Amino acid sequence: MNPQCKLEKLHLYECSITEEQSLFLTSALKSNPSHLRHLYLSCNKLGDSGVKHLCDVLKDSHCKLERLRLKDCGITDVSALTQSLTNSNALQFLKELDLRDNKIRDSKQLRDVLRDSNCKGEID
Repeated sequence: MNPQCKLEKLHLYECSITEEQSLFLTSALKSNPSHLRHLYLSCNKLGDSGVKHLCDVLKDSHCKLERLRLKDCGITDVSALTQSLTNSNALQFLKELDLRDNKIRDSKQLRDVLRDSNCKGEID
């Protein structure tokens, strides 16, 4: 949360972060989002509400996140993520979004948003 923090990469792979703990993480990231470029949260238990909390970071106009990895995080619904990407500048910067090994029920809307944004990456 310190404004002097210039952290660009945060790897929290397999750190047992839960939906509730993601709220605290989001609060810290929102206080100083402009330097962070890579956020790796794979193999945590974020679930859908944890991802909704993280979407608040993406909505911040200072957010310049380039890589977001949410592999195997118990995500089933990407509607909040889709809305955040649609209603923010996040797609200007985001180069990598990893949602592998989640049980997402309907990813069509997210796929459409990424295609409409002229996304250069691969969409699976």
